[in-house]
Amino acid sequence: MPPPFPLSPGRSRSASAASPPGRSRSRSRSRGPALRPDPPPPFPRRRRPAALLCAALCLGAALAVDRSNFKTCEQSGFCRRQRGLSPGQSPYRALLESLQLGPDAARIQLINEATKVPLLLELWGLQGNMTRIRIKELNPLRPRFEVPDVLVAEPPVERLAVTGRDEGSLELSLGPAGHRLLVTEKPFRMDLLQGRELLCSVNARGLLFFEHLRQRRDSDTPREPTAEEGAAAEGQEEAAGGAEEAGDQSEKPTEATAEAAEEPGAWEETFKTHTDTKPNGPTSVGLDFSLPGFEHVYGIPEHAENLRLRTTEGGDPYRLYNLDVFQYELYNPMALYGSVPLLLAHSTRRTLGIFWLNAAETWVDISSNTAGKTLFGKLLDYMQGGGETPQTDVRWMSESGIIDVFLLLGPAPAAVMGQYAALTGTQALPPLFALGYHQSRWNYNDEEDVAAVERGFEEHAVPCDVLWLDIEHADGKRYFTWDPSKFPRPRAMLEQLAAKKRKMVSIVDPHIKVDNGYRVYTELRSRGFYVKTKDGSDYEGWCWPGSAAYPDFTNPEMRAWWASMFAYDQYEGSTETLFTWNDMNEPSVFSGPEVTMHKDAVHHGGWEHRDVHNLYGLYVQMATAEGQIQRSGGQHRPFVLSRAFFAGSQRYGAVWTGDNTAEWEHLKISIPMCLSFGLAGLAFCGADVGGFFKNPDAELLVRWYQAGAFQPFFRTHAHLDTARREPWLFGEDNVALIRGAVRLRYALLPFWYTAFYHSHRHGVPIMRPLWMEYPEDTTTFAIDDQYLIDRALLVHPVTEQGARGVQVYLPGKGEVWYDTVSYQKHHAPQTLYVPVTMSSVPLFQRGGTVVPRRERVRRSTECMQGDPFTLYVALSPQGTAEGDLFLDDGKSFDYETKARFLHRQFTFAGNTLRASSADPRGSFDTPVWLERVVILGAEKPGAVILQPANGSETRLDFQHEAEPPVLTVRKPGVRMGDDWAIVLR
Repeated sequence: MPPPFPLSPGRSRSASAASPPGRSRSRSRSRGPALRPDPPPPFPRRRRPAALLCAALCLGAALAVDRSNFKTCEQSGFCRRQRGLSPGQSPYRALLESLQLGPDAARIQLINEATKVPLLLELWGLQGNMTRIRIKELNPLRPRFEVPDVLVAEPPVERLAVTGRDEGSLELSLGPAGHRLLVTEKPFRMDLLQGRELLCSVNARGLLFFEHLRQRRDSDTPREPTAEEGAAAEGQEEAAGGAEEAGDQSEKPTEATAEAAEEPGAWEETFKTHTDTKPNGPTSVGLDFSLPGFEHVYGIPEHAENLRLRTTEGGDPYRLYNLDVFQYELYNPMALYGSVPLLLAHSTRRTLGIFWLNAAETWVDISSNTAGKTLFGKLLDYMQGGGETPQTDVRWMSESGIIDVFLLLGPAPAAVMGQYAALTGTQALPPLFALGYHQSRWNYNDEEDVAAVERGFEEHAVPCDVLWLDIEHADGKRYFTWDPSKFPRPRAMLEQLAAKKRKMVSIVDPHIKVDNGYRVYTELRSRGFYVKTKDGSDYEGWCWPGSAAYPDFTNPEMRAWWASMFAYDQYEGSTETLFTWNDMNEPSVFSGPEVTMHKDAVHHGGWEHRDVHNLYGLYVQMATAEGQIQRSGGQHRPFVLSRAFFAGSQRYGAVWTGDNTAEWEHLKISIPMCLSFGLAGLAFCGADVGGFFKNPDAELLVRWYQAGAFQPFFRTHAHLDTARREPWLFGEDNVALIRGAVRLRYALLPFWYTAFYHSHRHGVPIMRPLWMEYPEDTTTFAIDDQYLIDRALLVHPVTEQGARGVQVYLPGKGEVWYDTVSYQKHHAPQTLYVPVTMSSVPLFQRGGTVVPRRERVRRSTECMQGDPFTLYVALSPQGTAEGDLFLDDGKSFDYETKARFLHRQFTFAGNTLRASSADPRGSFDTPVWLERVVILGAEKPGAVILQPANGSETRLDFQHEAEPPVLTVRKPGVRMGDDWAIVLR
């Protein structure tokens, strides 16, 4: 065992004591339709250790997802209705003569020739190579929900122009990038072109679907229409009449033909014992997109799926509906905890994105096609390769709202990432400690247990930044409180951790225990801040505290109140080193349909839950992050982990893949899941190391630590009924392997932090699929067991039991890669067999890059902030390299508000390594210095000379290894903030 970190005096308490028993955190439990259910069977009483051990060993055999608790497309009425519409002639016609061309948008009326209900098509050309398409009712009976708070701002527009008219078609120029939109009158379709290339067709398969708001026809007690509804009906009649005057000779429809007989479930739908009353009737929307030349599509997290999405023909579509899915299955399209409606298509020619801005339940169908089946006439002239060109068709179906879609036209992968970031924001720059290692389980029992675990990290010299507390820490699961017997002195506990430069995270869930003696519950009730039932009473369901009410996070006033609760005088016992975990925020309702909230519950502004469902988790994380910022007077960056998410959640913190299982397949799937998260803007992603359910053996646990150390969020977590799994409980050999993985993570923290800065500034993922950097290499398009970190490191975690080697693909024609352990150089492209032992993590540095490290690893990130740096310079075949380093105080917004930062650029060319400013706006006074330079692939020089900015020269000590060639320059001693050069002579 290596020397431990310095210890405070005190007695060590065993960390292997049995945890108290309890129920599964995510268990699906169906109740009757009442919103305030009878209590379920009580929680199990405390069991004897033997019984607990038996339960833990049998956990995996007894638990699995109950698919019957979650809908299929056939059981979701609107999905069934939309899938029942076969591709073919669309009933929609574009009234081209209705075109209104303004300075910012084009507006054209569409008419459904079966119902005569008019729609409004709005088109924008957006700066930065984007196009926006919005379709909504021209005269709705009442407003339809349009998603707020996701776009960071209304995107700047390009001036549109009509560039051509033909019989039955209209051509619009979308701006200076050369994009044109061809609008066809009948059947309505749109084709987006750039030059002679067809990029995307809209409604080419005729699947535009828009269920207009209407009065219920079969009601026994019909009500008189409101003035608003009457005016809207008159407007629809006028629009229909206008359509007839425009040339429609069909008979004006009768009421019976205009409103086709409603299928069962259109106005009321029952799933298991729950009935959705649907007071507004069927309101779903859908639209199809054809992508000629694309065979590979990605994105739309969260699914436990490969990186490359499969076609959904013959099965269910991919579902986007935030749900608490108990012990989820792999490789299927079931919905999980979060949803980002962003799909990416990639080919050797370009990358393209479709961002479907709708927060309701959504299904996405993906099918393979050939372009000739959806093109006709002169459009075939725009198709490279003709009508047999492969094509992917994508169909979006949402339960309510409007059609609001952004086409992100790239053309490069990084350009698409930047376009999406321009719309929804970039990954928040986290405080530095959040990139360290996090230790969690459900639950650490008490303050003594926390202290014992913290001492264990000291004694075994494993770095750790954060200890976590789950739901048992609170007083009866009343959030913002502490259990008075288990955690009687929370402030002292936090101060003891802070003395070791460590932090704590506590859980704060969005279900509030119904208890008139609980201040949080009563204050929210008195302010009217809870979600309501359709009848106007406070919505209540069953969750961890028992009967619980749900704050309405869609209400800005409620979010402001929630944020205020994180003030130090409101959250008793909290300090500036306590951060937050928002779990169960899908929202999870044990007694609700599909373990979530009833869709006819009512939110702020009168919107139904069906309209806002996928936004709920984003709003919880938003309010929590704002509370942490406010408590510091706006000075310090927050850290908030959220299980549920939506587009834009990246602005507020981290996410993870949810309640996984201690199985090799779950370790393997964590890689494509996090890659998909990153492609959807959620760069700060990780998976529970070791698996939440079941007990990993030593080999699986070690391999998971090694993989987790190369994911942006690095946390171990475990279920209440699992055996304790702190690193030192698996024997000295295994703790040494775990220590090695964690220490490598800490050594690379300067590189990780700089990668986060790149993501924060430019919207690029931190974990990247190979095709992002090598977009023309078709070999990379389906690879998801290895990946890049930023652009410089390639890692292939070992995810197979008993593996003795892995196949690593090294991309890049004419490039080289260096093994970071042996420094052996490998020429690309090639597939390399890499033998592995239990200590191996195949890791390669890209030739032509510079990677900063800090190799004096200490107990936490804060302890290392004054330590010197080592630069690893990996030379390209041309003898060049470049890289950068971002430095600031690691915790405040001063880098943004006061330009207190350093962004340093390192370039190697002509046998000279130079340091200069990558951003002259920044200034940050720090004494940190350069301890070593390691140059991979360098020949032996006669001398190594340091040239600081003052023009002097100093000879430096160096050591050279001939095979493989590696030059190590010792103690240049220059400050990282200064300009300097190191010359090889």
